Amino acid sequence: MTARADSLPDAAPRNWVDRHAPGWLRPYARLARWDRPIGWWLLLWPCWWSAALAAIAAGRSFPVLWHLAFFLVGAIAMRGAGCTYNDFIDRDLDAQVARTRMRPIASGAVSARQAAVFLVLQALVGLAVLLQFNAFTIWLGLASLLVVAFYPFAKRVTDWPQVVLGFAFSWGALMGWAALFGGLGFAPLALYAGAIAWTIGYDTIYALQDREDDAVVGVRSTARLFGGRARLGIALFFALAILLFGLAFVAADAGIFAFGGLAAAAAHFAWQVATLDPRDTASALRRFKANSTTGWILFVGLLLDAALRF
Repeated sequence: MTARADSLPDAAPRNWVDRHAPGWLRPYARLARWDRPIGWWLLLWPCWWSAALAAIAAGRSFPVLWHLAFFLVGAIAMRGAGCTYNDFIDRDLDAQVARTRMRPIASGAVSARQAAVFLVLQALVGLAVLLQFNAFTIWLGLASLLVVAFYPFAKRVTDWPQVVLGFAFSWGALMGWAALFGGLGFAPLALYAGAIAWTIGYDTIYALQDREDDAVVGVRSTARLFGGRARLGIALFFALAILLFGLAFVAADAGIFAFGGLAAAAAHFAWQVATLDPRDTASALRRFKANSTTGWILFVGLLLDAALRF
């Protein structure tokens, strides 16, 4: 099975957009990355971890189900809106990079005006979801837009754009806790910091695919910054993530199952680093996508801890 000629290289072959979406919808689906669900999973996991950790701290046997459902819808909508905004800002750069030159705006499949309308529609879905929560969570969610707005420009001004992405993509680590408690504490802040370190690690893996093209067009990244020490840099940030997640679990009074999940996640990180070939773009993409499994490992550990510790 092979991908369509107009599919993007990091989309799964024979994904549902290629197979089932009507022709008029395909460019918008690709713009929102509906053919590449790994992005919204990575945005969702900190939300679900936070909701599960909050359940443990509150003595609940399970997170609030409607919180989990709204976080899922919000992650899909806001990841799509963020990608649309990012591609709008980066349309000239994308046209110069082999992996991104067929993105809908850069290729002309979607005009800048059409992209702007699509961005607003997705943002409205995200807003509708956000308004279902308490006032503190609503304002907290709106504050994240400041980071999101800056992200596309970060790779032009710093070698650490992955840090800015971490601030944005990890925001859910605050949201799940705030949705239950109406405030924050040390546990969600440590979880947020850990998720930032995790994001730096997996997005450095992702950026390995573009190091040569990025050097030509002047795009900066931790993958370029670390150079031949990319695996070491990734390993250090994954290790920092595990340490910070552990502090969050201690602060929330998590038990053996949560820490068992943390140990399994650490083993999964070790596998990623040990088997990564920084020179092989296919290897980098596979290891990047494997971080969805990391999300499941931690989430299941937290769920079991909430359900079985009492």
